[in-house]
Amino acid sequence: MDIYVDNAATTAMSDTALAAMLPCFQQDYGNPSSLHSPGQRAAEKLAEARSIFARGLHARPEEITFTSGGSEADNQALRSAAALGARKGKRHIVSTKFEHHAILHTLQALEKEGFQVTLLDIPTDGVVTAEAVAAAIRPDTCLVTVMFANNEIGTVQPIPEIGGLCREKGVLFHTDAVQAAGHLPIDVTAMDIDLLSLSAHKFHGPKGVGVLYARKGVPLVNVIYGGAQERGKRAGTENIPGICGAAAAFDEACAHMEENAVRLTALRDKLIAGLMAIPHTVLNGDAVRRLPGNVNVCFEGIEGESLLLKLDERGIAASSGSACTSGSLDPSHVLLALGRPHEVAHGSLRLSLSSYNTTEEVDYILEVLPGIVAYLRDISPVWDELETGRRPHLI
Repeated sequence: MDIYVDNAATTAMSDTALAAMLPCFQQDYGNPSSLHSPGQRAAEKLAEARSIFARGLHARPEEITFTSGGSEADNQALRSAAALGARKGKRHIVSTKFEHHAILHTLQALEKEGFQVTLLDIPTDGVVTAEAVAAAIRPDTCLVTVMFANNEIGTVQPIPEIGGLCREKGVLFHTDAVQAAGHLPIDVTAMDIDLLSLSAHKFHGPKGVGVLYARKGVPLVNVIYGGAQERGKRAGTENIPGICGAAAAFDEACAHMEENAVRLTALRDKLIAGLMAIPHTVLNGDAVRRLPGNVNVCFEGIEGESLLLKLDERGIAASSGSACTSGSLDPSHVLLALGRPHEVAHGSLRLSLSSYNTTEEVDYILEVLPGIVAYLRDISPVWDELETGRRPHLI
């Protein structure tokens, strides 16, 4: 049995998305900036896709900019807010310690350009509070950026509360919604979101397509220069096949969001209950306030890399952290921010489900995983020290 439970890293493209893309390669292949009929047919598809994303986010079509993915959208959002703040003499930004590196590394670059950044500590349940954000905001704060749902531990943040707070204080609010879009309801108007990033390949769309929502009145600065595409704010001929596939996938995900959430939450909770029965195991993040398909645990006394290899031998594709840092030997910065000791964070496992996963697959995972953990512990000198009392258990 081959089981894919690494959907937080990327998802399989849906038939719906593929069907929407195929005509754009050989039939409606025109450049949407061209005035001839093939170009205008492509322009119509582009406009339709923009409207689909606007409708799903409760935004206006003119507030939607297509990008190459979530990372580019994050970069443009932060740089735009920073530039606006600098013009007003405000050069302070508030974020959190467990953001995606597309956010953290951009903030580091902005610090080198003279901005000050406050990174909020993460509570043990993995949910940042609006009160903590409020305490960090200063008179010179130009931006608050807090992710909608964490990409590793899946905890969902109080976005409406943080958005309302920022709107009240006159501070721009950006949220990286890459993990949430297509899986959780998002209303940028009701939630007082000024800037939002998402990526198509997280909800069964194609890779290489992202969206940046920017509320009307929030000026964007370019991170890519060239032509006048995307209202002059994102140069380069639009990727019409990818954008059409992304829009179709997003529309489908939104249409089935509620039923998928109910089913995935049941599978998630079944997985959590089964894994927590393994001794010296801890769940990372709140058990309830998390994405429907996210399970993230740490097993004491083992290495996550060895666990992944053993799972792969049994046909299970999983992750020990975010895909963007999976080649690193360092433990997850998210788990460290959560307060997990290095030796515990090294034994992490992320199982992220999609609507394609089944009860039978979850049963199989729970059948084989305890034995793999037991085997790895049996051959671990660290586990021997823990069990013989030469080293104290941390879980």
